Amino acid sequence: MAPDFRDIITIEAGKRGGKPTIRGMRITVYDVLEYLAAGMMEEEIVSDFPYLTKDDILACLQFAANRERAILAVQPLVD
Repeated sequence: MAPDFRDIITIEAGKRGGKPTIRGMRITVYDVLEYLAAGMMEEEIVSDFPYLTKDDILACLQFAANRERAILAVQPLVD
């Protein structure tokens, strides 16, 4: 079972413009999600960035899913 993303994803006002980062490092959740969206495999990301772990990547996915879940759905207007 993957650890809770709240133990991995950090937000610091003075780091990367307050964007969510991994364990206080300078790599953001967005960076990792963009690599995954571009088709990089988890193993490739960990190989290219040896300071990242598989749990870090899972935490990014959990963070994104949690943020998406928190967004309110806009209901269509009914005339």
